Amino acid sequence: MTKNGRKLLILFAIRAESIYNLSQHRFYSNDREWGLDKKFIASSSKDAPRFFYGYVIVFVAFSLQVFGWGVFNSFGVFFKPLETEFVWSRAVVSSAMSFGFLVAGFASILMGELNDRFGPRLIMTGGGVLLGLGYLLMSTVSALWEYYLYCTVIIGIGISGTDVVVLSTTARWFIKKRSMLTGIIKVGTGVGMMVMPLFINRLVTNYGWRTSFLILGVIILIFYVALSQCLVRDPAKMGLSPDGVKDEEPANHTSVEVGLTIKEAVRTSQLWKICAVYSFLMFSIATIMFHIVPIAIDLGISAANAANVLATVGSVSIAGRFVMGAAGDKIGTKSSLVICFLFLLSGLIWLQFSTTLWMLLLFAVIHGFAHGGFFALISPLLADFFGTRSHGAIFGVLTFISGIGSAVGPVMAGYMFDTTGSYERVFLVLTGMSIAGLVATFSLKPIIRES
Repeated sequence: MTKNGRKLLILFAIRAESIYNLSQHRFYSNDREWGLDKKFIASSSKDAPRFFYGYVIVFVAFSLQVFGWGVFNSFGVFFKPLETEFVWSRAVVSSAMSFGFLVAGFASILMGELNDRFGPRLIMTGGGVLLGLGYLLMSTVSALWEYYLYCTVIIGIGISGTDVVVLSTTARWFIKKRSMLTGIIKVGTGVGMMVMPLFINRLVTNYGWRTSFLILGVIILIFYVALSQCLVRDPAKMGLSPDGVKDEEPANHTSVEVGLTIKEAVRTSQLWKICAVYSFLMFSIATIMFHIVPIAIDLGISAANAANVLATVGSVSIAGRFVMGAAGDKIGTKSSLVICFLFLLSGLIWLQFSTTLWMLLLFAVIHGFAHGGFFALISPLLADFFGTRSHGAIFGVLTFISGIGSAVGPVMAGYMFDTTGSYERVFLVLTGMSIAGLVATFSLKPIIRES
Protein backbone atom coordinates (compact mmCIF):
# COMPACT_ATOMS: atom_id res chain seq x y z
CA MET A 1 0.00 0.00 0.00
CA THR A 2 1.42 3.37 -0.99
CA LYS A 3 1.78 6.40 1.26
CA ASN A 4 -1.22 7.99 -0.50
CA GLY A 5 -3.26 4.85 0.08
CA ARG A 6 -2.55 4.97 3.80
CA LYS A 7 -3.47 8.66 3.85
CA LEU A 8 -6.83 7.92 2.22
CA LEU A 9 -7.56 5.15 4.73
CA ILE A 10 -7.10 7.41 7.74
CA LEU A 11 -8.81 10.34 6.01
CA PHE A 12 -11.87 8.19 5.36
CA ALA A 13 -11.95 6.90 8.95
CA ILE A 14 -11.74 10.39 10.44
CA ARG A 15 -14.32 11.89 8.13
CA ALA A 16 -16.65 8.97 8.86
CA GLU A 17 -16.42 9.90 12.52
CA SER A 18 -17.11 13.58 11.68
CA ILE A 19 -14.20 14.64 13.80
CA TYR A 20 -11.89 16.76 11.71
CA ASN A 21 -10.21 16.98 8.33
CA LEU A 22 -6.65 15.79 7.69
CA SER A 23 -6.38 17.06 4.14
CA GLN A 24 -4.03 19.93 5.01
CA HIS A 25 -1.49 17.83 6.84
CA ARG A 26 1.22 15.46 5.82
CA PHE A 27 2.43 11.99 6.76
CA TYR A 28 5.90 11.17 7.94
CA SER A 29 7.76 7.88 7.65
CA ASN A 30 10.91 6.34 8.96
CA ASP A 31 12.71 3.03 8.63
CA ARG A 32 10.32 1.28 10.95
CA GLU A 33 6.84 2.81 10.96
CA TRP A 34 4.67 5.55 9.51
CA GLY A 35 2.12 7.88 11.09
CA LEU A 36 0.70 11.37 11.40
CA ASP A 37 2.78 14.52 11.70
CA LYS A 38 3.50 14.87 15.43
CA LYS A 39 3.20 18.65 15.45
CA PHE A 40 -0.28 18.39 13.97
CA ILE A 41 -1.29 15.82 16.59
CA ALA A 42 0.02 17.98 19.40
CA SER A 43 -1.89 21.05 18.23
CA SER A 44 -5.11 19.26 17.29
CA SER A 45 -5.37 17.38 20.59
CA LYS A 46 -6.08 20.67 22.36
CA ASP A 47 -8.80 21.73 19.93
CA ALA A 48 -11.10 18.75 19.40
CA PRO A 49 -11.52 15.02 20.10
CA ARG A 50 -9.86 12.91 17.45
CA PHE A 51 -10.27 9.51 15.90
CA PHE A 52 -7.94 7.11 17.72
CA TYR A 53 -5.72 5.16 15.34
CA GLY A 54 -5.78 2.20 17.71
CA TYR A 55 -9.14 1.25 16.23
CA VAL A 56 -7.54 0.99 12.79
CA ILE A 57 -5.08 -1.46 14.37
CA VAL A 58 -8.04 -3.45 15.72
CA PHE A 59 -9.74 -3.52 12.30
CA VAL A 60 -6.58 -4.65 10.51
CA ALA A 61 -5.84 -7.30 13.15
CA PHE A 62 -9.45 -8.53 12.90
CA SER A 63 -9.21 -8.84 9.12
CA LEU A 64 -5.91 -10.74 9.26
CA GLN A 65 -7.49 -13.20 11.68
CA VAL A 66 -10.40 -13.78 9.27
CA PHE A 67 -8.15 -14.70 6.35
CA GLY A 68 -5.18 -16.23 8.18
CA TRP A 69 -6.71 -18.44 10.85
CA GLY A 70 -9.97 -18.86 8.96
CA VAL A 71 -8.22 -20.74 6.18
CA PHE A 72 -5.66 -22.48 8.41
CA ASN A 73 -8.31 -23.85 10.79
CA SER A 74 -10.41 -25.11 7.87
CA PHE A 75 -7.79 -27.62 6.79
CA GLY A 76 -10.09 -30.45 7.86
CA VAL A 77 -12.08 -29.85 4.67
CA PHE A 78 -9.03 -31.04 2.68
CA PHE A 79 -8.61 -34.10 4.90
CA LYS A 80 -10.69 -36.59 2.90
CA PRO A 81 -9.61 -35.41 -0.58
CA LEU A 82 -5.92 -35.77 0.33
CA GLU A 83 -6.49 -39.10 2.06
CA THR A 84 -8.38 -40.41 -0.97
CA GLU A 85 -6.04 -39.18 -3.73
CA PHE A 86 -2.73 -40.20 -2.15
CA VAL A 87 -3.96 -43.14 -0.04
CA TRP A 88 -2.23 -41.66 3.00
CA SER A 89 -3.20 -42.66 6.54
CA ARG A 90 -4.95 -40.18 8.79
CA ALA A 91 -1.85 -39.94 10.95
CA VAL A 92 0.16 -38.88 7.90
CA VAL A 93 -2.38 -36.34 6.66
CA SER A 94 -2.88 -34.75 10.10
CA SER A 95 0.81 -34.80 11.06
CA ALA A 96 1.89 -32.23 8.46
CA MET A 97 -0.49 -29.57 9.73
CA SER A 98 0.17 -30.61 13.32
CA PHE A 99 3.89 -30.11 12.93
CA GLY A 100 3.00 -26.88 11.17
CA PHE A 101 1.70 -25.72 14.55
CA LEU A 102 5.06 -26.63 16.07
CA VAL A 103 6.99 -24.76 13.37
CA ALA A 104 4.65 -21.78 13.79
CA GLY A 105 5.24 -21.83 17.53
CA PHE A 106 9.01 -21.90 17.15
CA ALA A 107 8.96 -19.14 14.53
CA SER A 108 6.63 -17.04 16.70
CA ILE A 109 9.41 -16.59 19.27
CA LEU A 110 11.48 -14.84 16.61
CA MET A 111 8.42 -13.00 15.28
CA GLY A 112 7.58 -11.71 18.74
CA GLU A 113 11.15 -10.55 19.37
CA LEU A 114 11.33 -8.81 15.99
CA ASN A 115 7.97 -7.15 16.62
CA ASP A 116 9.19 -5.85 19.99
CA ARG A 117 12.20 -4.31 18.25
CA PHE A 118 11.03 -3.25 14.81
CA GLY A 119 7.25 -3.24 14.70
CA PRO A 120 4.67 -5.30 12.83
CA ARG A 121 4.43 -3.91 9.30
CA LEU A 122 7.45 -5.55 7.69
CA ILE A 123 7.05 -8.78 9.65
CA MET A 124 3.40 -9.31 8.72
CA THR A 125 4.09 -8.44 5.08
CA GLY A 126 6.78 -11.12 4.91
CA GLY A 127 4.57 -13.59 6.75
CA GLY A 128 1.74 -12.98 4.31
CA VAL A 129 4.01 -13.63 1.34
CA LEU A 130 5.15 -16.95 2.83
CA LEU A 131 1.63 -17.98 3.82
CA GLY A 132 0.20 -17.23 0.38
CA LEU A 133 3.14 -18.96 -1.30
CA GLY A 134 2.58 -22.05 0.86
CA TYR A 135 -1.03 -22.40 -0.27
CA LEU A 136 -0.07 -21.79 -3.90
CA LEU A 137 2.53 -24.56 -3.69
CA MET A 138 0.03 -26.91 -2.05
CA SER A 139 -1.84 -26.93 -5.36
CA THR A 140 1.19 -28.64 -6.94
CA VAL A 141 1.76 -31.40 -4.35
CA SER A 142 2.60 -34.79 -5.85
CA ALA A 143 4.82 -36.38 -3.18
CA LEU A 144 4.79 -36.70 0.60
CA TRP A 145 7.98 -34.64 1.09
CA GLU A 146 6.42 -31.77 -0.84
CA TYR A 147 3.32 -31.96 1.33
CA TYR A 148 5.43 -31.69 4.49
CA LEU A 149 7.63 -28.90 3.13
CA TYR A 150 4.74 -26.70 1.96
CA CYS A 151 2.25 -27.45 4.70
CA THR A 152 4.56 -27.77 7.70
CA VAL A 153 7.43 -25.37 7.01
CA ILE A 154 6.27 -22.64 4.64
CA ILE A 155 2.67 -22.31 5.84
CA GLY A 156 3.80 -22.83 9.45
CA ILE A 157 6.28 -19.94 9.32
CA GLY A 158 3.84 -17.79 7.36
CA ILE A 159 1.02 -18.08 9.90
CA SER A 160 3.32 -17.67 12.93
CA GLY A 161 2.90 -13.92 13.34
CA THR A 162 -0.87 -13.76 12.92
CA ASP A 163 -1.48 -14.02 16.66
CA VAL A 164 1.80 -13.03 18.27
CA VAL A 165 2.45 -9.90 16.24
CA VAL A 166 -1.04 -8.43 15.89
CA LEU A 167 -2.18 -9.21 19.44
CA SER A 168 1.03 -7.89 20.98
CA THR A 169 0.60 -4.74 18.92
CA THR A 170 -2.98 -4.37 20.15
CA ALA A 171 -1.88 -4.88 23.77
CA ARG A 172 0.38 -1.85 23.39
CA TRP A 173 -2.37 0.35 21.98
CA PHE A 174 -4.95 -0.44 24.68
CA ILE A 175 -4.94 -0.99 28.45
CA LYS A 176 -8.44 -0.37 29.83
CA LYS A 177 -10.26 -2.33 27.11
CA ARG A 178 -7.46 -4.72 26.29
CA SER A 179 -9.34 -7.98 26.91
CA MET A 180 -12.52 -6.83 25.19
CA LEU A 181 -10.74 -5.56 22.08
CA THR A 182 -8.55 -8.65 21.93
CA GLY A 183 -11.78 -10.62 22.03
CA ILE A 184 -13.16 -8.55 19.17
CA ILE A 185 -10.01 -9.19 17.13
CA LYS A 186 -10.26 -12.91 17.79
CA VAL A 187 -13.87 -12.74 16.61
CA GLY A 188 -12.14 -12.47 13.25
CA THR A 189 -10.90 -16.04 13.69
CA GLY A 190 -14.45 -17.09 14.51
CA VAL A 191 -15.81 -15.33 11.43
CA GLY A 192 -13.14 -17.03 9.35
CA MET A 193 -13.95 -20.41 10.85
CA MET A 194 -17.64 -19.82 10.19
CA VAL A 195 -17.24 -18.72 6.57
CA MET A 196 -14.12 -20.43 5.28
CA PRO A 197 -15.11 -24.12 5.75
CA LEU A 198 -18.26 -23.54 3.71
CA PHE A 199 -16.42 -21.44 1.12
CA ILE A 200 -13.58 -23.96 0.82
CA ASN A 201 -15.98 -26.92 0.68
CA ARG A 202 -17.78 -25.19 -2.21
CA LEU A 203 -14.44 -24.61 -3.96
CA VAL A 204 -13.36 -28.23 -3.52
CA THR A 205 -16.73 -29.52 -4.73
CA ASN A 206 -16.78 -27.35 -7.84
CA TYR A 207 -13.11 -27.07 -8.78
CA GLY A 208 -11.17 -29.73 -6.88
CA TRP A 209 -8.71 -29.38 -4.03
CA ARG A 210 -5.75 -28.23 -6.16
CA THR A 211 -7.55 -25.24 -7.67
CA SER A 212 -8.96 -24.46 -4.24
CA PHE A 213 -5.46 -24.14 -2.77
CA LEU A 214 -4.47 -21.93 -5.70
CA ILE A 215 -7.40 -19.56 -5.13
CA LEU A 216 -6.74 -19.40 -1.39
CA GLY A 217 -3.07 -18.59 -1.99
CA VAL A 218 -3.94 -15.61 -4.18
CA ILE A 219 -6.49 -14.30 -1.65
CA ILE A 220 -4.03 -14.57 1.24
CA LEU A 221 -1.25 -12.82 -0.68
CA ILE A 222 -3.40 -9.85 -1.66
CA PHE A 223 -5.06 -9.21 1.67
CA TYR A 224 -2.08 -9.87 3.95
CA VAL A 225 0.30 -7.62 2.06
CA ALA A 226 -2.24 -4.80 1.72
CA LEU A 227 -3.52 -4.83 5.30
CA SER A 228 -0.08 -5.16 6.88
CA GLN A 229 0.91 -1.72 5.63
CA CYS A 230 -1.50 -0.16 8.14
CA LEU A 231 0.11 -1.67 11.26
CA VAL A 232 2.07 0.53 13.70
CA ARG A 233 4.00 -0.89 16.65
CA ASP A 234 2.69 1.35 19.45
CA PRO A 235 0.90 4.69 19.94
CA ALA A 236 4.13 6.48 20.85
CA LYS A 237 5.23 6.09 17.22
CA MET A 238 2.39 8.44 16.30
CA GLY A 239 2.71 10.74 19.30
CA LEU A 240 -0.29 9.14 21.01
CA SER A 241 -1.06 7.46 24.34
CA PRO A 242 -2.64 4.02 24.93
CA ASP A 243 -6.46 4.07 24.81
CA GLY A 244 -6.32 7.48 23.09
CA VAL A 245 -5.94 9.28 26.43
CA LYS A 246 -5.12 12.95 25.89
CA ASP A 247 -1.85 14.33 27.09
CA GLU A 248 -0.58 17.88 27.16
CA GLU A 249 2.60 16.94 25.32
CA PRO A 250 1.82 13.88 23.22
CA ALA A 251 4.77 14.57 20.95
CA ASN A 252 7.09 13.69 23.82
CA HIS A 253 5.75 10.18 24.29
CA THR A 254 8.31 7.42 24.35
CA SER A 255 8.05 3.67 24.00
CA VAL A 256 8.94 2.96 27.64
CA GLU A 257 6.62 0.18 28.83
CA VAL A 258 5.81 -1.51 32.11
CA GLY A 259 6.62 -5.14 32.76
CA LEU A 260 9.20 -7.90 32.86
CA THR A 261 11.79 -8.50 30.19
CA ILE A 262 11.82 -11.84 28.46
CA LYS A 263 14.85 -12.90 30.52
CA GLU A 264 13.02 -12.08 33.75
CA ALA A 265 9.81 -13.76 32.63
CA VAL A 266 11.40 -17.11 31.77
CA ARG A 267 12.77 -17.28 35.32
CA THR A 268 9.28 -17.23 36.83
CA SER A 269 7.26 -20.37 37.46
CA GLN A 270 4.08 -18.58 36.36
CA LEU A 271 5.18 -18.38 32.73
CA TRP A 272 5.76 -22.12 32.59
CA LYS A 273 2.45 -22.80 34.31
CA ILE A 274 0.66 -20.69 31.70
CA CYS A 275 2.57 -22.58 28.99
CA ALA A 276 1.39 -25.87 30.51
CA VAL A 277 -2.22 -24.64 30.65
CA TYR A 278 -2.24 -23.65 27.00
CA SER A 279 -0.37 -26.79 25.93
CA PHE A 280 -3.09 -28.94 27.48
CA LEU A 281 -5.93 -26.98 25.91
CA MET A 282 -4.25 -26.70 22.48
CA PHE A 283 -3.76 -30.46 22.51
CA SER A 284 -7.55 -30.79 22.68
CA ILE A 285 -8.54 -27.86 20.46
CA ALA A 286 -6.17 -28.69 17.59
CA THR A 287 -7.27 -32.33 17.62
CA ILE A 288 -10.92 -31.35 17.36
CA MET A 289 -10.28 -28.81 14.59
CA PHE A 290 -8.45 -31.35 12.41
CA HIS A 291 -10.60 -34.40 13.10
CA ILE A 292 -14.17 -33.19 13.63
CA VAL A 293 -14.94 -33.34 9.89
CA PRO A 294 -13.73 -36.94 9.41
CA ILE A 295 -15.41 -37.85 12.73
CA ALA A 296 -18.72 -36.62 11.35
CA ILE A 297 -18.24 -38.30 7.96
CA ASP A 298 -17.45 -41.62 9.69
CA LEU A 299 -20.84 -41.37 11.40
CA GLY A 300 -22.55 -41.29 8.00
CA ILE A 301 -22.93 -37.51 7.84
CA SER A 302 -22.44 -35.86 4.44
CA ALA A 303 -19.30 -33.85 3.71
CA ALA A 304 -21.38 -30.66 3.45
CA ASN A 305 -22.98 -31.18 6.87
CA ALA A 306 -19.61 -32.18 8.34
CA ALA A 307 -18.26 -28.83 7.15
CA ASN A 308 -21.29 -27.21 8.79
CA VAL A 309 -20.24 -28.72 12.13
CA LEU A 310 -16.80 -27.12 11.78
CA ALA A 311 -18.40 -23.86 10.68
CA THR A 312 -20.65 -23.96 13.77
CA VAL A 313 -17.58 -24.14 16.00
CA GLY A 314 -16.35 -21.01 14.28
CA SER A 315 -19.63 -19.11 14.41
CA VAL A 316 -20.28 -19.81 18.09
CA SER A 317 -16.67 -19.01 18.93
CA ILE A 318 -17.55 -15.43 17.97
CA ALA A 319 -19.83 -15.25 21.01
CA GLY A 320 -17.12 -16.83 23.15
CA ARG A 321 -14.59 -14.21 22.08
CA PHE A 322 -16.99 -11.33 22.72
CA VAL A 323 -18.33 -12.59 26.05
CA MET A 324 -15.11 -13.92 27.55
CA GLY A 325 -13.08 -10.98 26.24
CA ALA A 326 -15.41 -8.62 28.10
CA ALA A 327 -15.41 -10.95 31.11
CA GLY A 328 -11.61 -10.75 31.23
CA ASP A 329 -11.90 -7.00 31.86
CA LYS A 330 -14.66 -7.45 34.45
CA ILE A 331 -13.79 -10.54 36.51
CA GLY A 332 -10.16 -11.07 35.51
CA THR A 333 -8.46 -13.25 32.92
CA LYS A 334 -7.80 -16.17 35.30
CA SER A 335 -11.45 -16.54 36.36
CA SER A 336 -12.53 -16.25 32.73
CA LEU A 337 -10.05 -18.99 31.80
CA VAL A 338 -11.64 -21.32 34.38
CA ILE A 339 -15.07 -20.75 32.85
CA CYS A 340 -13.71 -21.63 29.40
CA PHE A 341 -12.27 -24.89 30.71
CA LEU A 342 -15.65 -25.85 32.19
CA PHE A 343 -17.25 -25.38 28.76
CA LEU A 344 -14.44 -27.34 27.10
CA LEU A 345 -14.88 -30.28 29.47
CA SER A 346 -18.66 -30.28 29.09
CA GLY A 347 -18.34 -30.41 25.32
CA LEU A 348 -15.81 -33.25 25.32
CA ILE A 349 -17.96 -35.36 27.63
CA TRP A 350 -20.96 -34.78 25.35
CA LEU A 351 -18.90 -35.66 22.26
CA GLN A 352 -18.28 -39.16 23.60
CA PHE A 353 -22.00 -39.90 23.30
CA SER A 354 -22.66 -38.04 20.04
CA THR A 355 -23.83 -40.21 17.13
CA THR A 356 -26.08 -37.92 15.06
CA LEU A 357 -25.83 -34.57 13.35
CA TRP A 358 -27.82 -32.63 15.94
CA MET A 359 -25.64 -34.03 18.72
CA LEU A 360 -22.48 -32.95 16.90
CA LEU A 361 -23.95 -29.50 16.30
CA LEU A 362 -24.70 -29.17 20.02
CA PHE A 363 -21.12 -30.20 20.75
CA ALA A 364 -19.94 -27.57 18.26
CA VAL A 365 -21.92 -24.90 20.14
CA ILE A 366 -20.41 -25.79 23.52
CA HIS A 367 -16.91 -26.34 22.19
CA GLY A 368 -17.05 -23.24 20.01
CA PHE A 369 -17.79 -20.98 22.97
CA ALA A 370 -14.80 -22.37 24.89
CA HIS A 371 -12.60 -22.20 21.81
CA GLY A 372 -13.35 -18.54 21.27
CA GLY A 373 -12.90 -17.62 24.90
CA PHE A 374 -9.48 -19.24 25.20
CA PHE A 375 -8.03 -17.33 22.28
CA ALA A 376 -9.54 -14.03 23.40
CA LEU A 377 -7.79 -14.35 26.77
CA ILE A 378 -4.24 -15.35 25.76
CA SER A 379 -2.77 -11.93 25.02
CA PRO A 380 -4.44 -9.99 27.89
CA LEU A 381 -3.55 -12.80 30.30
CA LEU A 382 0.14 -12.38 29.48
CA ALA A 383 -0.13 -8.59 29.72
CA ASP A 384 -1.79 -8.92 33.14
CA PHE A 385 0.93 -11.25 34.42
CA PHE A 386 4.07 -9.83 32.78
CA GLY A 387 3.25 -6.37 31.38
CA THR A 388 3.94 -5.32 27.79
CA ARG A 389 7.68 -4.55 27.78
CA SER A 390 8.52 -7.91 26.17
CA HIS A 391 4.99 -8.99 25.38
CA GLY A 392 5.78 -10.19 21.86
CA ALA A 393 8.73 -12.36 22.92
CA ILE A 394 6.81 -13.83 25.87
CA PHE A 395 3.83 -14.50 23.61
CA GLY A 396 6.20 -16.24 21.21
CA VAL A 397 7.51 -18.54 23.95
CA LEU A 398 3.94 -19.44 24.94
CA THR A 399 2.97 -20.07 21.32
CA PHE A 400 5.95 -22.36 20.79
CA ILE A 401 5.37 -24.43 23.94
CA SER A 402 1.62 -24.71 23.37
CA GLY A 403 2.40 -25.55 19.75
CA ILE A 404 3.85 -28.83 20.98
CA GLY A 405 0.38 -29.76 22.22
CA SER A 406 -1.09 -28.63 18.90
CA ALA A 407 1.39 -30.82 17.04
CA VAL A 408 1.09 -33.95 19.13
CA GLY A 409 -2.70 -34.02 19.60
CA PRO A 410 -3.89 -34.46 15.98
CA VAL A 411 -1.11 -36.94 15.15
CA MET A 412 -1.93 -38.99 18.24
CA ALA A 413 -5.60 -38.99 17.27
CA GLY A 414 -4.80 -40.09 13.73
CA TYR A 415 -2.53 -42.88 14.98
CA MET A 416 -5.13 -44.11 17.48
CA PHE A 417 -7.79 -44.18 14.78
CA ASP A 418 -5.50 -46.00 12.34
CA THR A 419 -4.74 -48.69 14.94
CA THR A 420 -8.17 -49.07 16.59
CA GLY A 421 -10.60 -47.84 13.94
CA SER A 422 -12.29 -45.63 16.54
CA TYR A 423 -12.00 -42.23 18.24
CA GLU A 424 -13.25 -43.46 21.64
CA ARG A 425 -9.82 -43.50 23.30
CA VAL A 426 -9.00 -40.16 21.71
CA PHE A 427 -11.99 -38.55 23.41
CA LEU A 428 -10.88 -39.90 26.79
CA VAL A 429 -7.35 -38.54 26.34
CA LEU A 430 -8.70 -35.11 25.36
CA THR A 431 -10.90 -35.06 28.46
CA GLY A 432 -7.93 -35.91 30.67
CA MET A 433 -5.81 -33.16 29.11
CA SER A 434 -8.57 -30.63 29.71
CA ILE A 435 -8.85 -31.61 33.38
CA ALA A 436 -5.08 -31.17 33.74
CA GLY A 437 -5.32 -27.72 32.19
CA LEU A 438 -8.10 -26.69 34.57
CA VAL A 439 -6.10 -27.82 37.60
CA ALA A 440 -3.03 -25.90 36.40
CA THR A 441 -5.14 -22.76 35.89
CA PHE A 442 -6.08 -22.64 39.58
CA SER A 443 -2.37 -22.34 40.50
CA LEU A 444 -1.76 -19.16 38.48
CA LYS A 445 -0.82 -15.97 40.38
CA PRO A 446 -0.27 -12.59 38.64
CA ILE A 447 3.21 -11.09 38.89
CA ILE A 448 2.68 -7.53 37.66
CA ARG A 449 -0.24 -5.27 36.83
CA GLU A 450 -0.20 -2.07 34.86
CA SER A 451 -2.05 0.94 36.24
